[in-house]
Amino acid sequence: MSRLRRTGVRTGVVAAAVVTAALASGCGIRTTSVPVDAGAAPSRVPCSVTGDGVTTQTTGVPVQVFLLCGSQLEEVDRRTPLPEEKADGDPVPTASALLAQLLGDPSESERQAGFSTAVKGPLVVTGGYKGDPPATLRLSRQPEDLTPTALSQIVCTLAHSSAGAGEASVVLGGPGPYPPRRYACTTELKERPESAAPTTALPSPSPS
Repeated sequence: MSRLRRTGVRTGVVAAAVVTAALASGCGIRTTSVPVDAGAAPSRVPCSVTGDGVTTQTTGVPVQVFLLCGSQLEEVDRRTPLPEEKADGDPVPTASALLAQLLGDPSESERQAGFSTAVKGPLVVTGGYKGDPPATLRLSRQPEDLTPTALSQIVCTLAHSSAGAGEASVVLGGPGPYPPRRYACTTELKERPESAAPTTALPSPSPS
């Protein structure tokens, strides 16, 4: 008789377990023996500078330069010491002032916002050689010898300034006898500055 009771008890326990599992399944509950840790939410780089701490330069012409942030190029407001009367004249002073901005370290507020620069010196810019197309700028290093990211910063910064050649482009050459080329600052280049900047060969000057 006691054996029958024990058998009945075991049968009842098993049945209760089956019913409990069925109810849990019906309620959409998934059981797991391993605790799930989703981890911290992914951090996002702000890529935005607020307040008056964009730069220590408080006088001069407002300009925009392209810095790296979150693996892309982002525009940052700056001021150059270039006198206003020269801003829309000779492109070389404007290009030199913008290049100096790219060569300098980002401000504290820019660093906190995630900005950096890949442009390293020594590097200067001068005007074109005799026979170069109008608006040509010559760097002290061949453009292709710069890192792709540094060249992308320079191209986009100059192309979107009065030193550019129009249509978001700039005509750049190096110190050698090689002809300059037109470099374009495209949306794709801003999104992937490590890629090669699009270039267009310029027509050779006509013999005089």
